[in-house]
Amino acid sequence: MQDSNVQHAVVLTVFTIVYLGMILGGLPRLKLDRTGVALLGAIVIVGSEVMTPEAAALSIHLPTILLLFSFMVISAQMRLGGFYDAVTRRVAALPLSETQLLGVVIAVAGGLSALFSNDIVCLAMAPVLARAIVRRGLDPIPYLLALACASNIGSAATLIGNPQNMLIGEVLHLHFGDYLRQAAVPVLLSLLLLWAWMALMLHRRARAEAGDTGRPRAAEAVPAALSQGAEETIPFDGWQTLKGLLVAGVLVWVFVATDWPRDVAALVGAGLLLLSQRFHSSRVLGQIDWELLVLFMGLFVVNHAFELTGMAAQALQWLLAKGWNLHEPWTLFFSTLGLSNLVSNVPAVMLLLPAASEPGAPAHAGLGLALVSTMAGNLLIVGSIANIIVVDAARKLGLEIDWKRHALTGVPVTLLSLAVTAAWLMGQG
Repeated sequence: MQDSNVQHAVVLTVFTIVYLGMILGGLPRLKLDRTGVALLGAIVIVGSEVMTPEAAALSIHLPTILLLFSFMVISAQMRLGGFYDAVTRRVAALPLSETQLLGVVIAVAGGLSALFSNDIVCLAMAPVLARAIVRRGLDPIPYLLALACASNIGSAATLIGNPQNMLIGEVLHLHFGDYLRQAAVPVLLSLLLLWAWMALMLHRRARAEAGDTGRPRAAEAVPAALSQGAEETIPFDGWQTLKGLLVAGVLVWVFVATDWPRDVAALVGAGLLLLSQRFHSSRVLGQIDWELLVLFMGLFVVNHAFELTGMAAQALQWLLAKGWNLHEPWTLFFSTLGLSNLVSNVPAVMLLLPAASEPGAPAHAGLGLALVSTMAGNLLIVGSIANIIVVDAARKLGLEIDWKRHALTGVPVTLLSLAVTAAWLMGQG
């Protein structure tokens, strides 16, 4: 058995390197992304005998992992059934003006992300939306930015809309219906502000390109990948889609009206969907984001090892001595905002959850942590996996969304949505 000082040094080193990897998106000179860094950190913790394999397994919050996995299965069912493709094409074909179409895209993306994973919604909708918007002779980038921002905002409405909300809801034992009622207003207002801001940007751009003369805008060059590449389509299967929607609808009812554990109910629902004569289980499981699940598990192990050393409590006491009390609502608010854009929202929530669950934590700490960590994801591209998915999908189609183009939308939208959230949290007491 190693000396406790040596073990503490190992844990501190691993914790520091892992969260440096969260900030940088990987480690310099190594082919490791955030998931690889978190997994390697957990391996070092176990390999150095800081924790036994059994203790490491027990440190993983299984209800969160099961809930996340189950909704990945449900989302996979919807994707393989062609649901997302069909909805996206139907929306893009609506006979609406640019700003009206933008509003529908925001509403649909936000609504779907509240029920299904925002990452899956962006992954499925982004390429289809880009091609459909180009066929209308419009610039697809504003609509892709709207998709990313709306999916982030909309996912904050429920405890199943994104991974960090699932974690918060399971650890803090938040009631699904109570959270939905509390989060609905700031989420709806933020979606409305997103539409207003992007409609204003479209109007300003139209006036600038027309030289304020009222002439139509000149058609922009269409990337070859969009104009010439064959579009991959998923045929719509009404029965398979209906199965997924029925399971999702029943689960929401179970969450609101019963005390059945959410992770167990969702796992049963996922199991029912795997009983299929059409989709082989390997196809469904091939749609699962295993890397995200591994990221969660690795961070659970590393964070728990850090807590066992007592250094986490010491760090909180040090911050308190410096006047930074995480039990104060505004301190927790700005800590969530900062960490979410420094290490990404899932690791940030894992770091802050202990402070939000302790006696003396702010009222509605879970609500604030969920709303702020999610809204903050729109600030920069790296703040949310959904943003990265949309940017990568655009790049594959020959569309460039750099950090500046994203920030022109993401920064003001984040500030507006956080202002609404702050006002709402103050009103909740």
